[in-house]
Amino acid sequence: MDKTKATLKRRLRQSLAGIAPGLLLATALSGCATAPPKTDAADYQAYQQLNDPIEPTNRFFYKVNDGLDTYFMKPVAKGYVDITTQGIRNHVGNFVTNIGEPARFVNFMFEGMPKDTGTALVRFLVNSTIGIGGIFDPATSFGYKETDTDFGLTLAIWGMPPGPYLYLPGFGPSGVRDVLNIPVEYFATPMELAPESAALNDFGYAEAGLHLINTRANFLGPIDQVKATALDPYATFRSLYRQSRASAIQQIYLSNGQTPPAWVQPQP
Repeated sequence: MDKTKATLKRRLRQSLAGIAPGLLLATALSGCATAPPKTDAADYQAYQQLNDPIEPTNRFFYKVNDGLDTYFMKPVAKGYVDITTQGIRNHVGNFVTNIGEPARFVNFMFEGMPKDTGTALVRFLVNSTIGIGGIFDPATSFGYKETDTDFGLTLAIWGMPPGPYLYLPGFGPSGVRDVLNIPVEYFATPMELAPESAALNDFGYAEAGLHLINTRANFLGPIDQVKATALDPYATFRSLYRQSRASAIQQIYLSNGQTPPAWVQPQP
């Protein structure tokens, strides 16, 4: 049984490691939005700013994901909310955040952000001990507030542009730069670095599932509001994603007492 699980996990690793180039190849071969002629300066500039050259394909995947969410994830998340309290969901969020602190520590080092590097280390040590494995977040009350980052943001700070917008099946909003974070995020966890064991595999699967449901539960209201009020929910989610990523980069610079560069600003 353990050998079977190890084989499945190894295959999952291989699939995740190859998902970024595979998705990029698929989108490169898919239908593209027709660019307006350069003689139409206003429309052409708007097209360039949207940076969504494969919009028809992205919209198709948005509809697929929206259907899966409507008939599966949203009902599961609503049921989860019905049987839990906000306090429990906060503790789950704290626990998941704590598991991600080692990866943030490494990314902050690569970004050259010493203050955030130290903060991530202290947060992990304090919350893993005093915070009982990260269920509680005493580090924040001690003045070590969380600053988020990932490999996509590290690439951004290194100067890599975001690239065309992508809406990925099963993953949602992304971009050519940020999609590279998917395999890195999977491998950069304490569970992957620990010795192989059946118990650890089961824990990893449970943690991933709980993280997904807990995150979806936290966004029940905002997502419903966008769908109910936006004339074009796809375009709204695209804009919100880009603003969120730009804001995360700004926060990394500001938390280290540095002035964010001029290119760090929310995109349309």
